[in-house]
Amino acid sequence: MSGFFADLSHYGWWIAGLLLLVLEVAVPGVYLLFFGIAALIIGTNAFLIGASGWFGWEQQIVAFVVVSAVCVFLGRQWYGSKSEGNPDAPLNRRTKRLIGREARLSEAIVDGRGRIALEDSWWSVEGPELPTGTPVRIVGADGAILRVEPVARPPTVP
Repeated sequence: MSGFFADLSHYGWWIAGLLLLVLEVAVPGVYLLFFGIAALIIGTNAFLIGASGWFGWEQQIVAFVVVSAVCVFLGRQWYGSKSEGNPDAPLNRRTKRLIGREARLSEAIVDGRGRIALEDSWWSVEGPELPTGTPVRIVGADGAILRVEPVARPPTVP
């Protein structure tokens, strides 16, 4: 390439990289980030070794594809390890975090079903036949239905 286009090549990669990074902020997703980083890397290499004559536009395109693939691979490894958490965590599963709590039956358990009031909500419960007002402990959950068992209270001494 002649002087003007040779000088423009690394600026073009930098402009493309910055544009991709700006688009990453504007549109949902994560992949534009990796291509933007790859473009900035190729632009820097074009600036540093482009004058030697062997890093022409053909090599830059091939290098961009390779560096983009490496950036996507590394990014997926990084974000993949961050997104894996405890699958048993109670976040967004209110019924799971209620396990172990105690409440009193608001409606008697008849034919295996009853209700309790807990945390500003009414919950359907399953368990043995019990009268209204019986203290129960939540021992499990199946969707929005809580499984309960009676709380064994020590006998009171007069």
